[in-house]
Amino acid sequence: MSKLTLVSSNKCFGGEQRVYSHESSEVNCTMKFGVFLPSDALDGKKLPVFYWLSGLTCTEQNFITKAGGQRLGAKFNFIIVNPDTSPRGCNIEGEDDSYDFGSGAGFYVDSTTDKWKKNYRMYSYITKELPALVNENFPSIPDRIGISGHSMGGHGALISALKNPGMFRSVSAFAPISHPTKCAWGKKCFGGYLGSDENVWREYDATELVKSYNGPPLDILVDQGAADNFLKEGQLLPERLMESCAESKMPCVMRMQEGYDHSYFFVSTFMEDHFAHHAKFLNN
Repeated sequence: MSKLTLVSSNKCFGGEQRVYSHESSEVNCTMKFGVFLPSDALDGKKLPVFYWLSGLTCTEQNFITKAGGQRLGAKFNFIIVNPDTSPRGCNIEGEDDSYDFGSGAGFYVDSTTDKWKKNYRMYSYITKELPALVNENFPSIPDRIGISGHSMGGHGALISALKNPGMFRSVSAFAPISHPTKCAWGKKCFGGYLGSDENVWREYDATELVKSYNGPPLDILVDQGAADNFLKEGQLLPERLMESCAESKMPCVMRMQEGYDHSYFFVSTFMEDHFAHHAKFLNN
């Protein structure tokens, strides 16, 4: 298990917002992640963990500075963990050429193509390495964890819950890329990271995974801004996810929020509702 290095720590709502770095064995580079520890966690009390996955172009800092999560972590007594969105500085040709592929765009998959497979293993990082690190170093309750995220991170949250039945007690998403095999962002990333076989792509598509899910009941909450330009451009396709959930009898509530866009102004407005949703499953 890699050693954690404290990058920063700030007192916040009675707890501490920290950032750590470590040498990752999954993505073979230095990774950063944020951890909010409520006051009870600082005293050693074991608490549930709320994982947050951010979207394209983001680092661990977006959630920390824009989401208002620390107040809610303190209110609901959750440890909050939010990783970076991709490996960084791996010296792969083309890794910094575009906003929607490479750095800042790991897409929460395990790459299989020769150029990317050594480093771009964000799926295993967030479902294996990071939870193990958290459980070893912080007072977490390993079987009381929830996951949420925004945009590409909403996609990551949904597939992580659907591909690991029973691992996450709760799941939600803001403006998730719900059907990546059918949108431009998904096709670009899946083609680059996973190759041309679209059957492999489906293994990382929430709309497809719902159809074959066989595990403990999941109750999905999705918020979507009706004024989201990416919704209008067909990048998100939440209606496909809802259709799949209805056909599969998967409980899913999607709330269309009039006037809201794709930004953290939207995310922060409804974040407390998502914490309350997760609390129903993590605090019982």
